[in-house]
Amino acid sequence: MSKNFAKRQVLPGFGITMGYTVTYLSLIVLVPLAALFLKSAGLGWADFWKAVSGPRVVASYKLTFGASLVAAAVNAVFGFVVAWTLVRYQFPGKRIIDAMIDLPFALPTAVSGIALTAVYSSHGWFGQYLEPLGIKVAYTPLGITLALVFIGLPFVVRTLQPALADLERESEEAAASLGANRFQTFTRVIIPTILPALLTGFALSLARAIGEYGSVVFISGNMPMRTEITSLLIISKLEQYDTAGAAAISVVMLTVSFGLLLAINLLQHFAGRRFQGAL
Repeated sequence: MSKNFAKRQVLPGFGITMGYTVTYLSLIVLVPLAALFLKSAGLGWADFWKAVSGPRVVASYKLTFGASLVAAAVNAVFGFVVAWTLVRYQFPGKRIIDAMIDLPFALPTAVSGIALTAVYSSHGWFGQYLEPLGIKVAYTPLGITLALVFIGLPFVVRTLQPALADLERESEEAAASLGANRFQTFTRVIIPTILPALLTGFALSLARAIGEYGSVVFISGNMPMRTEITSLLIISKLEQYDTAGAAAISVVMLTVSFGLLLAINLLQHFAGRRFQGAL
């Protein structure tokens, strides 16, 4: 009786779900990516290398990945602080702040870019006071990094909140009873426990930053060799009807991005196994 019941489940089994999964991923992800590779392959190796290794293109790579890594690192630090505050403390206006975290999800990215430009331009609310101090934000790499921090923060906060909520305070009290100070408790108890979630938030923030366009297009100024990120360069190629060149650059971005995310996921996996082994 029990064997027959086990075979007749309400939800479909592995075969059906795996079939739907492969079909869905093929139509939505694999086929478009394959078309991208095929389009760039039509250039030939010499033309492909020329399209992806020009000085303007290399400068956009450096700016895109550099600003994205810095923004993701900033979000990892301050996202942890925000998530810790929301999980551990009760204070007036907590629900409002918690709702504000999701604003970058709800706002069109172009709107956030316009808002940041208005605030940090030379005549903006903050920019008019920062520029006399020698700090120029709008139309600089700093402004691009700021925009990427803005759109990536929710990924870290929302990923860390469940991990911090599940963190048992008894472990912290046990560490304190054994003579650990606050710094030791933080580095040896809290960080190892939430490290997989922190790495996941970092990876999500990095992935969003690498492919961001709308929030950067206004605050960057789109100056070649200075403030032009790769997504803007791809759009520029498409506007010039150079679809093969745009596809070639996209392939490089896709490959490097996948490599970075794979490395972070492997690091997350090993960090999780190490923590489980320690338990």
